[in-house]
Amino acid sequence: MRYIADSTDFKFKNSAITLGKFDGLHLGHQYLMDQVISYKELGYTAIMFSFLYHPQNLFSDKEFQLIYTEEEKVNKLRKSGIDALISYPFTEETKNMEAEAFIKNILVDKLDTRIIVVGNDFRFGHNRRGDYHMLQTFEKEYNYKVIVCDKKTWNNTVISSSTIRNELKAGNIETVNAMLGTPYSITGEVLHGRKIGRTIGMPTTNIIPSSNKLLPPCGVYASKTIVKGQAFPGITNIGFKPTVGAEESKGVETFIFDYDEDLYGEQIEVQLYAFERPEIKFNTLEELREAMLEDIEFGRRYFNLAPAKKIKKLFTRK
Repeated sequence: MRYIADSTDFKFKNSAITLGKFDGLHLGHQYLMDQVISYKELGYTAIMFSFLYHPQNLFSDKEFQLIYTEEEKVNKLRKSGIDALISYPFTEETKNMEAEAFIKNILVDKLDTRIIVVGNDFRFGHNRRGDYHMLQTFEKEYNYKVIVCDKKTWNNTVISSSTIRNELKAGNIETVNAMLGTPYSITGEVLHGRKIGRTIGMPTTNIIPSSNKLLPPCGVYASKTIVKGQAFPGITNIGFKPTVGAEESKGVETFIFDYDEDLYGEQIEVQLYAFERPEIKFNTLEELREAMLEDIEFGRRYFNLAPAKKIKKLFTRK
């Protein structure tokens, strides 16, 4: 997949394109992508067009919080069949571009668009004046076809990035996963931690997410860790580790069941499946150990694994 980020210097021919923010790549987004990818058989170039929002956005002083960071999104799309992802720079000039100019200058002149696939709520251009009706108005003039898709639903709820964000903030991971169509995940490089886990027979991996990554509430989750394409079940704590000395940044600490390889420096993906309990500050390491044993058993039951007899033995008092 060709990835074009923060640049206006590109040119394509004979494109089938889908347009949107695509934060989360949820089931609705996947349907749009599948429509575009299906046109590859007819010789079209399948393109996803989105915008690259800078940390200091144009609408507020707050940093955008994303379900999937740009890097995570790119990694997921490389496996999708999309030929190119364009993350167009969202600047003052872009913000003030009239909808008609966007159609002529970008969709037609730069992308040679022949097929446009959008959701029925898609808006674009200055003051969000453009919509699928406007796109259809120019079909004959610019020789393209517009395909409008209805919103996907789950349990009678319209699937949208904003709904998923709200569910994620509430810690409803299983609902989030259902709407995403795949487990919500966090990707990062394994860093050295305080190695407290090693002292109690439970070594963990530690990653620090990007500051603009939207995370669920602090707590313990059943998880799977993807290492070099292979999935390993475990449990993950998201938070500040208050018992062993609070961290400044929210981290993602994972104990992978039945795994003893050195992962320092590796890029891993941690998928969350179910919430168990909130993060707690324990009075002693012994209390922390006991809670971790319960966490392990929760995770093993969730994934239908045998009890962790060896780990229990490590914690048995002499």
